[in-house]
Amino acid sequence: MDLHEYQGKEILNSFGVRIQRGIVATTGEEAVEAAKKLTEETGTGWHVIKAQVHAGGRGKGGGVKLAKNLQEVEDIANQIIGMNLVTPQTSKEGKKVNQVLVTEDVYYPGDNEPEEYYMSVLLNRSTGKNMIMYSTEGGMDIETVADETPDLIFTEEIDPAVGLMPFQARKIAFNLGLSGAAFKDMTKFVQSLYKAFDKSDSSLFEINPVLKTSDDKIMAVDAKVSLDDSALFRHKDYAEMRDEREENPVEVEARKAGLNYVALDGNVGCMVNGAGLAMATMDLIKQAGGEPANFLDVGGTADAKRVEEAFRLILKDEKVEAILVNIFGGIVRCDRVAQGIVDAYKNMGDEINVPIIVRLQGTNADKAKELIDGASGLNVESAVQFKEAADKVHKVLS
Repeated sequence: MDLHEYQGKEILNSFGVRIQRGIVATTGEEAVEAAKKLTEETGTGWHVIKAQVHAGGRGKGGGVKLAKNLQEVEDIANQIIGMNLVTPQTSKEGKKVNQVLVTEDVYYPGDNEPEEYYMSVLLNRSTGKNMIMYSTEGGMDIETVADETPDLIFTEEIDPAVGLMPFQARKIAFNLGLSGAAFKDMTKFVQSLYKAFDKSDSSLFEINPVLKTSDDKIMAVDAKVSLDDSALFRHKDYAEMRDEREENPVEVEARKAGLNYVALDGNVGCMVNGAGLAMATMDLIKQAGGEPANFLDVGGTADAKRVEEAFRLILKDEKVEAILVNIFGGIVRCDRVAQGIVDAYKNMGDEINVPIIVRLQGTNADKAKELIDGASGLNVESAVQFKEAADKVHKVLS
């Protein structure tokens, strides 16, 4: 589950990470009140107005702007709120901005020049360890840094059973070229950041930039946070942060129906039980010359209602030209799934306007095939073998 910047900063702050302070606003008037409050609390004269959407590169799309007075705060907030923000990480239609974060200006003058760094915490799946990735090149796309100057990217792996050791935090501060008060503050920042990542059951914490202010304070100016959905039962307060306006509406509907659905860009819809079989089915579709339109795991309960819900979700994608149903009848009986397909097809009528290939293997697979083949008026073909299903997918796409 992705979070907005202000939500990620709330989590960081709760674990002792210094953040750029800000207040959320949904109108220009609220933005002005937020700016006034920040001025009272921090003394900041200028404010940064940031669009709150689940996408990076907001500044490139005009979603992050500096306001030097209250009138500019209101004008900029009104410009950003309601706009469709297009960034390198959104579709060409962009994302609608429903709120902005009014923040303090932390690039104030002082004895030293402010410096920006990049830092993220994530899981290195190849080693099974957590990893802190960091660079002196903050404020830039990390992909560009990795491509053009890979020697400026450092990594520090952490055994999750042991946790971050103090010497590792000091090593990170040293590699960033820090000394004195900034060195000490960075070691504290890194330790608190890792604790926030670990205790919140996150899959990603990305801070770009981490700022060393002109008076050598280290703080998070931005926060991109992804939480592990499977661990949200342990964090009811974090689960309430979900902003469904930022998510694919079909995925939201699927979650409410208890279905595991992920939208993809292909032309063949998938209805499968079991994540492993779903991945194999998507490979099968690609081998047949198609592209999977979705990942959809109906789980162990594939009755008529559940199958019908799955069909409706798949068919909301206008790019779908065919549907492949691939069910292994272990816990669930194949004939029950087949009857569910027949009933769903009859209930939906003309809503199903694409051919369906059904492969059912396992308990009562022979009875299931008889049900599918014997049903009249259905644009449904049954298959027994994987290759047979692939051939039929290829045929309907040709």
